[in-house]
Amino acid sequence: MPERKPILEFRNVTVDFDGTLGLDNVSFDVREGDARIILGAAGSGKSVLLKTALGLVRPTSGRVLVFGEDVTDLGESAWFPVRSKLGVLFQEGGLFDSLTIAENVAYPLENNRKDPLPETEILGRVTKALEFVELGHTLDKVPSELSGGMRRRVGIARAMVTEPRLTLYDSPTAGLDPMTSYTIVALITKERCVHNTTTMIATHRYQDGHFLANYTFNGQTQSIEPVRVAGSSGDAHTRFWVMKEGRLVFNGTQGEMEGESDPYISKFMKPRMDCNGN
Repeated sequence: MPERKPILEFRNVTVDFDGTLGLDNVSFDVREGDARIILGAAGSGKSVLLKTALGLVRPTSGRVLVFGEDVTDLGESAWFPVRSKLGVLFQEGGLFDSLTIAENVAYPLENNRKDPLPETEILGRVTKALEFVELGHTLDKVPSELSGGMRRRVGIARAMVTEPRLTLYDSPTAGLDPMTSYTIVALITKERCVHNTTTMIATHRYQDGHFLANYTFNGQTQSIEPVRVAGSSGDAHTRFWVMKEGRLVFNGTQGEMEGESDPYISKFMKPRMDCNGN
């Protein structure tokens, strides 16, 4: 099996907001096809970590590498070609209220300064992305006409429309009911499996991580099915992280996390969600 290349690397990264540490000496590497479930209390550093990976927050010290390139000191304009290979779902979906659904999904394609696409190709990709999240009928609608879950699905379509190698999800199921949360995580799982996308999810729901670690999308049956790996309780490339006060205090498999006795880590292990969202 060929070696999987590093997609994202943090090397002793610290982010200091005027004496308040957003990240405290964080180091890790994420490789092609990996999934990372980032858990932690509010203000623990989950969103700061994602924003640092996107170049929206600059490290105070340490180095950040994306696709093998050191991006720590890149200027804003130099970030454009890097971000063109990244997908992101912001909290609450982050849609533009004044744009149609099609225009929202097309936004990262139309603002790709490195490789501009013709309008016909943009429309084709937008349509395909919305059909992937089962919202192909919403192109001419505006966000206010959709439910919260549908808006989140549009956000996933926008995150995947550039066919990114790495997709970052910031609280993708926050504020949603259990069945809608299941739909969102199932779509993230489908995207990961169909396109072999490296996936990072900051979430408050242990169920989201359990699903991603234990279910896969079968392209032949077009359905979500349990992972079947001999001698494993889940997908070997899915790991759970726990953040506390800007530090990465746990990095391990689901089984290792469920065996943890540390009260801070164990409090994030919620009741599991089955494949019907229960």
